[in-house]
Amino acid sequence: MIAQTIYTAFDRAGQRITRPRRLIADRLAELAASGADFSLDDLWHDLREQDPHFGRATLYRSIEVLVNQGLLDRITYADGSHRYHVCHDNTHYHLTCVQCRRFVEVDLDVSVEQFASVCHQTNFSLEGLTLTLFGRCARCRNEQGDAPR
Repeated sequence: MIAQTIYTAFDRAGQRITRPRRLIADRLAELAASGADFSLDDLWHDLREQDPHFGRATLYRSIEVLVNQGLLDRITYADGSHRYHVCHDNTHYHLTCVQCRRFVEVDLDVSVEQFASVCHQTNFSLEGLTLTLFGRCARCRNEQGDAPR
């Protein structure tokens, strides 16, 4: 199901469904099933195990298409690095650990209408939403002897 959705996204973006894009779709479907997040380097190394000639540029272009179409969520850290997660809908809220970089999706009682109102006031059209809260997870706090806050 996820792989087919990714094929459709590539098609909408005018990208042919080549062997490398099939490998990307299949690996992302596996990651979606496990709920795992990934970096581009992680994914590229995984794909190169299947195809040693797999091009980094193909991966970057393909991932950008999937982010732009809302199929992948890009988590940006303060140092400028990114991790990605396969989306299940267009509204995302995350708690992200600044130390180990683990993140979890959370269900917040924040109305999309509140964000839509802000967009209306600023003459924007809301097309998707991602919200990331940064902090340190319990494991990282315990490793440093910090008490929960």
